[in-house]
Amino acid sequence: MKPPLSLLASTILLCGMPVSGAVIENDSCKISVANATGVISIAGTGASGVAEVSLPGVTGAGEPSATKDPVFGAGKDIVLTGKDGPLGTLRLYRNLPFALVRLTVKNPDARPVVLDKVPVASLQVKLGVPADQTITLSSNGLQPAGKKPGGYAWMAVADPKTRQGVVAGWLTHERANGTLFASVEDGEVKIAARGEYGTLRIASGAKAESETLMIGSFADARLGLEAWADAVAKNDRIELRPLPSGYCTWYSDKNGGSGNEKGIAELSAFAAKVLKPHGFSFVQIDDKWQLGNSKNGPQKNFTAHNPKAGYPSGMKATADMIKADGLTPGLWFMPFSGNWDDPFFADHQEWFVKRKDGKPFESKWSATCLDMSQPGAREYVRSVVSRIAKDWGYTYFKMDGFHSGAGTSNVYVNAGYKNDDMSEAVFADPDKSNIEVFRSGIRLVREAAGPGVFFLGCCVTQNMRSYEGSFGLVDAMRVGPDNNGSWKGWSGASPVYGTRHYFLNGRVWWNDPDPEYVRASLTLDEARTMATWTALSGQLNANSDWLPGLPADRIEILKRTLAPHKATARPVDLFESGVPKIWLVSQANGDTRSDVAGLYNWSDEEMPVEITAERLGLAPAKSYAAFDFWANAFLPPVEGTLRTKLAPHACQALALRPMLDHPFLLSTSRHVTQGMTDASDEKWSPANKTLAGRSQVVAGDLYELRVVAPGASKAMRAETGDRQKMDLIQNGSELRASFTPSATAAVDWKIVFE
Repeated sequence: MKPPLSLLASTILLCGMPVSGAVIENDSCKISVANATGVISIAGTGASGVAEVSLPGVTGAGEPSATKDPVFGAGKDIVLTGKDGPLGTLRLYRNLPFALVRLTVKNPDARPVVLDKVPVASLQVKLGVPADQTITLSSNGLQPAGKKPGGYAWMAVADPKTRQGVVAGWLTHERANGTLFASVEDGEVKIAARGEYGTLRIASGAKAESETLMIGSFADARLGLEAWADAVAKNDRIELRPLPSGYCTWYSDKNGGSGNEKGIAELSAFAAKVLKPHGFSFVQIDDKWQLGNSKNGPQKNFTAHNPKAGYPSGMKATADMIKADGLTPGLWFMPFSGNWDDPFFADHQEWFVKRKDGKPFESKWSATCLDMSQPGAREYVRSVVSRIAKDWGYTYFKMDGFHSGAGTSNVYVNAGYKNDDMSEAVFADPDKSNIEVFRSGIRLVREAAGPGVFFLGCCVTQNMRSYEGSFGLVDAMRVGPDNNGSWKGWSGASPVYGTRHYFLNGRVWWNDPDPEYVRASLTLDEARTMATWTALSGQLNANSDWLPGLPADRIEILKRTLAPHKATARPVDLFESGVPKIWLVSQANGDTRSDVAGLYNWSDEEMPVEITAERLGLAPAKSYAAFDFWANAFLPPVEGTLRTKLAPHACQALALRPMLDHPFLLSTSRHVTQGMTDASDEKWSPANKTLAGRSQVVAGDLYELRVVAPGASKAMRAETGDRQKMDLIQNGSELRASFTPSATAAVDWKIVFE
């Protein structure tokens, strides 16, 4: 439907044309408006490219004015005007590298109008290279613009060789999903951005403000994506709960599905004893514990457990047992789904979203969508959530079929734009859009659960409406489809989707790429690659093996990859490969910077790697010391270019540090990040010829420091703060100092040289 609205259809062109008129700028962006033409120019400093915005109906622009936001602080506005008054606002904040565009939609009609979609902007992008040499990255993955990809919430157009690019992303998401579509027209890349509401009702003579679109130009588009995610996190005042690591029953090769109370007791006790000191923290029970019929997907009566499901003592007893082991109990359920033809819901048909024909809104697998604008449905969800969290004691929620809360169809697997019948949904409250209803449902879940619960949404690939719609309201989100517990399934899903959304991780939420596995049916290389990628990328680490039955070498892999790190993890070849093969993890401790390169071979053939230190992202240096974690070996210094080879399905985790003229710590044995989770306070004393530091160690777990001692530096002795002697092995400049801790604690250590 095309209503007679005063609607802004903007055009944004990245070029270099100077524009006179009203001007506002900050250290990274400049906006100019030509009053004579209504053309708006948005330029990014430090990167070539200017955005020109043409807004039909604009007759002029007001003088720049100061503004202040409680989140972003001081800024400046330009109000765009037309014959009927203000038509939109352009805004810059002092420390934000984006221009913000917010438009006004007016209804001059005598009757209310209902909109599904509202076009907001059309960007023409020029990066100084032909369109066919650029690439787009969106929720739909890495694709040429000529394939007309469509995605949700954000999109980048980049030159893969230089990483220079333009990032467009939606800052706000209270009433609409932001979508973006790329194309090539007349040899130029274009992006069309629009807000999608499902139902946006505007009364006669009233107006509505669009969601806010952010546009920026960056010398490295990866940093632009990270800056956008930082802005969303700041605007939504996101404070994530700590990242957990643990277990999901679903794919287990023994006691899978929802498991059973006897198996959970055995597994929880084993994990608490063997893996908890290394970072293991939760045990989550998956689907099949609940009541209801299963005509369309899982059973959906979450008010009580199924007595045939393996939990005869009830769900509370198992939660209590997990807590007694010092772990967090977790439970899978579907908060916004029911079955309209289940006898349990027979007398509550008013709880369900309807279609325009009056029938319940039925969705494949997810079944019938509960209406989160209907009071009875809200009270039902409140009671289910309160029972799970407060009565039973589960404080880790895995919430599946999440899209149902928006009254949308399950179009699994979708990452790009698909029709999902969003505008077909009819809610009890006709004045609320699908996204408003969805977000109110998530807020209800949080309120009913109370403080201290970790909220994991699942999953965006069932319907991408739950992607941006969940921003600011969940701690973690499944960002990809089920990986099915095999190498082929895992490598084709978890690293694909986990990498694509890497910049959200630790900012907007924790990415959940689905579990990783180290089971004996995998090769040792495959098990190490799964666990290493999950650990180094810093995403949610859930294992789904039968832990008590794992071989010792596979338990060892878990011990070295469970603890979460707080470093910066970034894919190096993000704009070059659909599944990047190289990641760099970096962490600074004072003047000390540590780097670990994660190298991954997803193919069935041997893979050579050759990359310069500059392209990798290392700090400038003539040469770098290197240590291969899984090979447990010092490598020859890297001189300018890193060269190596990986066997099929194999990985390397290489610690890299610039060579110094005195002894320094290169790696530790506790974790694949090689010191980032356990070592701190490293200091070299030239007067005392002593290298000292502090490490968080695990009782009974042999701990080794891998030190580079350049020149003729010869270690004399090494000891801990409580004078426990450390064993020393030195081969030229390669030094190992090790000891077995008697307690799990932070331990000071020092190595004295001649």
